[in-house]
Amino acid sequence: MAIQVIGATRSFRMKKNGSYINIEDPNPEFSPDEVMSFMSSKYPELTTSTISGPEMKENGDAVYEFKTTVGTKG
Repeated sequence: MAIQVIGATRSFRMKKNGSYINIEDPNPEFSPDEVMSFMSSKYPELTTSTISGPEMKENGDAVYEFKTTVGTKG
């Protein structure tokens, strides 16, 4: 029996105004930090965010979450 390797599809999300925004992977060659930096021109709050994940979903997607650090205490 052969083993089949399937790559995970990356996606990113962030919470804005109480709801989640899904961000497609702009370039699979980018690291998650590079994606955050690249997307910060569209979403300025990413300049003060951290990355968590990936969280693996049942469909094989790897989801990273950008969490803003502005306005949080402790």
